[in-house]
Amino acid sequence: MHLKRIIYCNLAGLALFGSWLWLSVWSLLDDNIFWFFNQFITSEHPVWINFLAVVNTRYFDAASFFVLLAIFGWAISLDNRPGRFWRWLGVGLTMLVVAGLLALATNKMSYGHPSPTLSFDNVNFLTDVVSFDTKDADKNSFPGDHGLMLMVFTAFMLRFGDRRPAIASAIMIAVLSAPRVMVGAHWLQDVYMGSLAIALVVLPWVLCTPIAPRCVEGMERMAERFHLPGARSTR
Repeated sequence: MHLKRIIYCNLAGLALFGSWLWLSVWSLLDDNIFWFFNQFITSEHPVWINFLAVVNTRYFDAASFFVLLAIFGWAISLDNRPGRFWRWLGVGLTMLVVAGLLALATNKMSYGHPSPTLSFDNVNFLTDVVSFDTKDADKNSFPGDHGLMLMVFTAFMLRFGDRRPAIASAIMIAVLSAPRVMVGAHWLQDVYMGSLAIALVVLPWVLCTPIAPRCVEGMERMAERFHLPGARSTR
């Protein structure tokens, strides 16, 4: 167990939460960032609004999934140890379980707030100026669900993968969570306070303790026990 890492990550998460409770910096950042991008959501900027609309569709969400899948495959290809298929299958399944449990827990949170587009008057809505379905509002945008799932993925890459896929995953947090913030479907705090604080408090107790490693090792041992193709003992 990496107790120091757990303590440092938890303290960072609590500090983020404290900055939201006691400092006005998040409100200032949220308001300024929202209004900066919202001023350009007009028919006078057709290329920009269509770009924003595309990157906030379900199709882009699906494309984002395949980007993460490619990073996951890259991490597997860099692992030269015997039984890597079963090891990474264990990593993937453990990650899915953790992500699912976190999603359920955050959906049950008593606190929530609407997105910026539903919180202000005289707002430019992206859906008013494009001709196809896209997302620009959310009745409860806290915490950022996309951001939290991206952070779960990155945390697992940091724990089990090579440094290069881990860095690419971290970059994807900013790249793939930005579209929701730019259209006003999420506040900045939803991702970089809410999602990040939750990730820093919860994930170390899974990844820096024997929980996740034993789950992964359990998959490897099962493959070895049943002499499955690619298991360590069959090589």
